[in-house]
This record gives sequence, C-alpha cells and structure tokens, in this order.
Amino acid sequence: MGVITYFYMTDRPVQAAWLPHDERDWLVKELQTELQAKNEARNYTIMQAFCDLRILRLILAYFLALTGLLGTVYWIPTFVKRLSGFSNQTVTALLLIPALMGIAGMLLNGWHSDKTSERHWHSAIPLLVAGLMFGLLTAFRHQVPLAIAFMLLGSGFVYAYFPTSWAIPTMMLSEAAAAATFGLINSIGQLGGFAGSYTIGFLNDRTHSLSASFAFIALVYVLAGSLVLSLRIRNSVGQAGPPPPTAPGQAR
Repeated sequence: MGVITYFYMTDRPVQAAWLPHDERDWLVKELQTELQAKNEARNYTIMQAFCDLRILRLILAYFLALTGLLGTVYWIPTFVKRLSGFSNQTVTALLLIPALMGIAGMLLNGWHSDKTSERHWHSAIPLLVAGLMFGLLTAFRHQVPLAIAFMLLGSGFVYAYFPTSWAIPTMMLSEAAAAATFGLINSIGQLGGFAGSYTIGFLNDRTHSLSASFAFIALVYVLAGSLVLSLRIRNSVGQAGPPPPTAPGQAR
C-alpha cells in the first residue's frame, strides 16, 4: 500500500491527473474558498492552536478514548477467555466481531456525518454507546452470554468515533496549524495505550476481579464522549455544493 500511495496519490488536488478536469477545478476552488473563510474567522498560528481550550479538550477526549480502546485491545483476549472459558480458537473467532463492526461503523458513520454535515454527535455517540456497553457488562458480568455480547458490542462501536473526530479540528484550523495540531492530538492520545493497559493490569491485580476494569473502561469512554459534546466548534464554511456533472463517456 505504501508503494501504491507513493505513485498514485498526489500532494494537491491540482496534481490529480486521475480526476476529470471539471471536478478537479471544482475541488480546488472549494478548498480555496474554505481556506479563505477559515482565515477570515481566525488565522491561527501553531502556538495559538495549541493553547486553544477547545483543542485541549479534543486532546483529552482522544487520550481518554485511546485509553479505553487500546486497553481493551490488549486485554480483550484475556477478558473473553476468563469470562467464557472458551478455547483459544473460539476466542479468536469471536474477536473478529468487533473488528468487522469497526470497519462497518467507520464507513457508515463517516458517510452519514458527511451527508448531514454534523460532527459532534457522530463522534460522541460511539463513545457513549461503548461506555454504556461496558457499564452493562459490569452489571451482567456473571451472565456469560450477555457479558460476551456487551463486551464485543462495546469494543466494536467505539471505532466509529475516529473518522468524524478527526474532522472536528479542520472546522477551525487549516494549513500548518491543522497539521501540527493533528500531530499533537495523536502523539498525546497514543499515551492512552500505556495508561489504559497499565491501569487495567493494576486493577486486575489489586481487585482480583474484572469488574473494576470494565467500570474503568466505561468511565473513560463516557468522559471522552462528554468532552466532545462540550465543544463549541462551528464550521466556518457552509456545506459545499455537488461537483459539476461528468460529461457522458468520461470516467469519474
């Protein structure tokens, strides 16, 4: 995929020879209009973007989301094994369910978010639903079929959060400020992988029970979703109109 990307993808739309001329011109114009509207609202420097409280909340939300997600990814084989007593082969097969849910959720949630031009609820709902599933898992942990179902659903729902969450900073930032902010959000967020896996291991050792770990995962997801909903970021540009129609016989 890296080799394909190097030869096929371009740095800018104007270089995309695989786009029809009318669609390429339309896209370049839309991006220029969007950039101008953002700069008129506020032209952020990198430092101003880093110090914006809304960006700091996005960073914290992403950190908490990855704390729950990566903690779950590292521990879910152990969780399923201890709850069910199933064989390793059966546990592996069950773990395909949240993976397939994640693929479908990212595509469908991203598509619907673009269609409706709404980002906050599309980002928060997957986190809140995942938190609810792990909360129910804590309550029904002794009922194996329900417990396994809630765990797999919660582990799959959360993936739908990612495509729309990355669209939120672009509603207010552009160019260098957006690129640097993406790097900062991702860098700090990835520390959640350490925090989540360590905390879950600590809770397992101290309580000798999975309940505290499930409650911890539910808590961080709910906090992350609540932070996303607390944001007040409005799109600085309206939804773009459709691209011009492609001429008959011209490949799209």
